[in-house]
Amino acid sequence: MQEMPKKLHKKLQEREEKGALRMLASRSKLIDFSSNDYIGFSSSKVVFNQTHQLLMERDIHENGATGSRLLSGNHTLYNETEEILANFHNAPSALIFNSGYDANIGFFSSIPQRGDTILYDEFIHASIRDGIIMSNAKSYKFKHNDFADLEKRITSIRSSSIEGREIYVVTESVFSMDGDVPDLKAFSELCAANSCYFVVDEAHATGVFGKDGAGVIQELKLEEKVFARIHTFGKAIGCHGAVILGSLALRQYLVNFARSFIYTTGLSPHAIATIQSSYKELCATTEIKKLRRIIQFFNEQLESIGLEKYFIKSDSAIHCCIISGNEKVKTIASKIYSKGFDVKPILSPTVPEGKERLRFCLHSYNTQEEIVEVLQLLATFVKN
Repeated sequence: MQEMPKKLHKKLQEREEKGALRMLASRSKLIDFSSNDYIGFSSSKVVFNQTHQLLMERDIHENGATGSRLLSGNHTLYNETEEILANFHNAPSALIFNSGYDANIGFFSSIPQRGDTILYDEFIHASIRDGIIMSNAKSYKFKHNDFADLEKRITSIRSSSIEGREIYVVTESVFSMDGDVPDLKAFSELCAANSCYFVVDEAHATGVFGKDGAGVIQELKLEEKVFARIHTFGKAIGCHGAVILGSLALRQYLVNFARSFIYTTGLSPHAIATIQSSYKELCATTEIKKLRRIIQFFNEQLESIGLEKYFIKSDSAIHCCIISGNEKVKTIASKIYSKGFDVKPILSPTVPEGKERLRFCLHSYNTQEEIVEVLQLLATFVKN
């Protein structure tokens, strides 16, 4: 077998020297404060059994999709599930992608055209950044959740008066590395006033915010002011895949031009049936209410123990304690891990240098006792 080029070895060595070398680890059996399984759907027996029952009732015994959806892979469950998703999310149409990464790559590489401009939050997810890189449009970041900076950039672009130039404004409803929520109402009004296309990734809001976990956009009743919404199923929904919601014309365009949709084998019937079962369970579960109580309790404990000044303010399921330095945050995470709690350190370059952190992901199945214990542990390590 051929050896790796020296320049690649050097990049690995540099990352190791910075204490930022990533390694794959087996799933732990510790108390979970790290996964995206916010309402426990990934291990739900109800969802599992409903999925099996659905497949048996339809006499579906296929293990794979057999090809791209444009060839042989568009099995019967696809269109049915997309209709369910469109109705649930109050959208004209829905198009399922194999993952949130595929959805963002497909959207941003094909929708903005040469001469258009993409304005994106500086903390936007890597999948969106990668899609933007593949686009022919120009792109500029604006300061995180900063309405004034975004407005200034839109005004500057519009003042150039180039005919046919479209502006796409991109943000997330819940940011994965901070857990905070932007002022989506103000952003949507700014976009409407300046004829911009507003795009929102709802990955970490799905199953957490809104009626039956429909997301922040629906909670705020902003559906009509958003050009496209991306919901992923690998977080609270507990399975795999993603959906882009928008107009019928948007769906048709993506089917024709989104390469990550066109040139890949579709999801299996079992994967699509699981999405359908999970959405059915969203309307029946009490786990979302449990999660919201857990989030409230966590924030109360931060104040009670005196840790709130170390944390980024958040009302989502994601709570981050800033601990500067890769080695320092890894050391504290290791100490907490040794006490039975799975809390992950987030290192630079994933986050900016000096903004390394411990990220606490909360779940409906976490108990108040677990929260008190892990925060008291954290307090001893941080304050010392």
